[in-house]
Amino acid sequence: MHAPLSPPRRQTSRRVLWAAIAVLLLLIALAIGLRLAHRGSSVTQMVPPKPVGGPVVQDTPARVDYKRLQERIALLMQDRDTVGLAVGAVERGKVRFLGGFGETEAGSGDRVTPDTVFRWASLSKGVAATLVARLAEQKRLSLEAPLRSMGTSLTLPGDWSRVTVANLLSHRVGVVRNAWDDRLEAGEDPALIRSQLGTLPLYCKPGTCYAYQNIAYDASSEIVRRVTGGSYADAAHRLLFGPLGMSSATIGRQGLETAPSWARPHHPGKHEIHNNDIYYNIPAAGGVNSSIKDLTRWMLAQMGGAPTVLSPAVLEELHRPRVSTPPHGARGAMDRALTNAHYGLGWRSFDYAGHHLVGHRGSVDGYGSLILFDPQDRSGIVMLWNDTRQTPSRLQLEFFDMLYGLPPIDWLDLKPRK
Repeated sequence: MHAPLSPPRRQTSRRVLWAAIAVLLLLIALAIGLRLAHRGSSVTQMVPPKPVGGPVVQDTPARVDYKRLQERIALLMQDRDTVGLAVGAVERGKVRFLGGFGETEAGSGDRVTPDTVFRWASLSKGVAATLVARLAEQKRLSLEAPLRSMGTSLTLPGDWSRVTVANLLSHRVGVVRNAWDDRLEAGEDPALIRSQLGTLPLYCKPGTCYAYQNIAYDASSEIVRRVTGGSYADAAHRLLFGPLGMSSATIGRQGLETAPSWARPHHPGKHEIHNNDIYYNIPAAGGVNSSIKDLTRWMLAQMGGAPTVLSPAVLEELHRPRVSTPPHGARGAMDRALTNAHYGLGWRSFDYAGHHLVGHRGSVDGYGSLILFDPQDRSGIVMLWNDTRQTPSRLQLEFFDMLYGLPPIDWLDLKPRK
C-alpha cells in the first residue's frame, strides 16, 4: 500500500492535469482552424495544393521529367477557368504517373483523385469500335457486312447497299459532318433521327470520304445489342471493362453520378452546369465514364498490354489508318504539328516528330478528354477534365517532347499569374 498524497502534491497534480487539458484544447482548436483555412482558400490560392497521386516509382529510369510535367500542370491549374483535371502517363508499358488536380466541384474543396470519375465523351467511340471488332473476331459478325443487313434504325441517302460496318465505324457513311446533332441536342429521339438521315442530300459517295458523326455512329450500339442479345452496357462490361479490370468504368449518367467521387461539369468561369443525358442517349458515341486509373488501363490494353482480351489482330483492325481526315475550321499550332491525320475504327492516327501516334479527343458539355499513345514505344498520356475548353489537351505534346528528348516547346502557351 502506498501512503496517500499530501495536500501540496495533490494540488500540483491537479495543476499539471488542467495544464495538459488546456494544451490539448489549444491543439484541437488550431487543427480545426487550419482545416477551415485550407478549405476556404482551396479555390483562390495561386499555386494548387500538392496533387493527389503523382509519379509512380519504377525500377528503370523515366525518360519524361515528371517534376517538370507537374510544374506544367500547376501552371495549367492556375488558369481561371480550370476546375479539375486527372492525368495518367505510361512509358514502355509501365504506368509512370497518376495524378488528380483541382476540385470535383468549384469551391467545394473536394479534391480530384486518380479515382474520381469523369465523362469520356467521344473517347467512347473507341469502346464501340473495339466491341464490334471483338465480335467480328469471334465470327459473330463481319466488319465488311453490309450495314443494311445489321437491323439498325439507320438509313442513308442514295444507294448505300455497299456501305459496310467498317464504313460506319470510320465515319464514311456519306452524310454531312455531325449530321443533325442539333436535333439530338433539342431532345429528339436518336433512333428516330437516324431513321431520317436518308432524307439528307448526299454529301459524298459512301465509303469514299470522311465526315465525323455522332447519331449515325451510334448505330453501332444497335449492332452490339442485336448480336449479343443484351444491352450495350452489359456487352461493354462483359467483353471489355470486366476482363480489363476497369472497375469504375460505366455507361450512362447514373454510373457517373453514383460514383463515390465524380467530377461535376462546368462552363468557363467555373460555373457548374446541369449534367444532361443528351449524348448519353447515343452511348456508342459518348456514353462512357471512368476514373483516370481505368482510362490508363484502357490505354495499356490498346497498346497490346492485354492480348487475351484485345488480340494483336483486333488492335490492327482498330488502329489501321483507313481514311484521311482533312482539317475543318481553324487549326492551332498543336493540330498543325500532328500531321498525316487519318481515322481507323473509332481511333485517330497522326505522325509527330517522326513517330506514329494513335488516339482520340472528346468534348461534351462541361467535360473534356484525351488519349494519345505511341503503339510501337508503348508510351502515352491520358487526361480527363471537367470544363468545356480544350486548353488542357495542349499538354499532350509537351509529354511527347519530353518522351522523345525534343527541345521543349511551350504548347500550353499560358502565362503565370502575377
